[in-house]
Amino acid sequence: MSRTARRVALNGIGLLAAFFFAFPVYWMVNTAFKSADQFQTYVPVFIPDFTLDNFTKALNQPHFIDFVRNSVFVSFFTVLLALVVGFLSAMALARLRFRGRKGFLLLVAVAQMAPFEALLIPIFLTIRNGLPGPLGFLPIGYNQVPTLILIYFIFTLPFTIWSLRGFVAGIPVDLEEAAMVDGASRFQAFYKVTLPLLAPGLVATSIFCYITSWNEFLYANTFMSEQTNYTLPVWLVSFRTFLGTDWGATMAASTLFTLPVLFFFLIIQGRMVGGLAAGGVKG
Repeated sequence: MSRTARRVALNGIGLLAAFFFAFPVYWMVNTAFKSADQFQTYVPVFIPDFTLDNFTKALNQPHFIDFVRNSVFVSFFTVLLALVVGFLSAMALARLRFRGRKGFLLLVAVAQMAPFEALLIPIFLTIRNGLPGPLGFLPIGYNQVPTLILIYFIFTLPFTIWSLRGFVAGIPVDLEEAAMVDGASRFQAFYKVTLPLLAPGLVATSIFCYITSWNEFLYANTFMSEQTNYTLPVWLVSFRTFLGTDWGATMAASTLFTLPVLFFFLIIQGRMVGGLAAGGVKG
């Protein structure tokens, strides 16, 4: 096969794969703008009426503002905690040599493979009985929004440590030492030399933590019992009643739910892809 034919074949496969993954997103947005008589027909309708009734119905759901506030609050503090703790751990693992370091790295890798669903029951029993010892004063318990922050922080921390360690290990320590020779303190060398080089890794890792906490449904639905404490993924289920599912409002709500993640990804997609690739091969 010639080079031109191979390129045409690869481009065709790429377009087919792009269509395969993009069509569900198109159908979701398409259904969000349909009227009720369009998405209930047996014949597919590819051009909707572009009505906003479904979006109006979705936004008028009770406690919608509470859902948005809870999702933003949980996602923000999950990312913040994961980056702070994960970054400090990654610095120690990449720069220091101590007994048990390789064993700890192995535990971090194993923790990433633990499925969320398998940990639901033990975490639920632990949260229901309350945190032990001096941690008992924290507002962590059943039907407490900070509980979700703690759970998502636990789930995202192993990946954060592993990814950031690759970035830190890829930055030569000689750069910091050269800055200190020129008169900078250790903190100045880190702040002005190392930290800017870690920006792509911090961005890529924060986006992973954000998407994980933003999309999580199982734990939010299990640990929260009051509607005012629900997050947006649980809000998507509210359109299903004993009378059936309001597909128009569901698709409109799903479209609105997807927009924040889509905007963040479009803004920093270059740094995210490059950062994940660099962090995965170094260290």
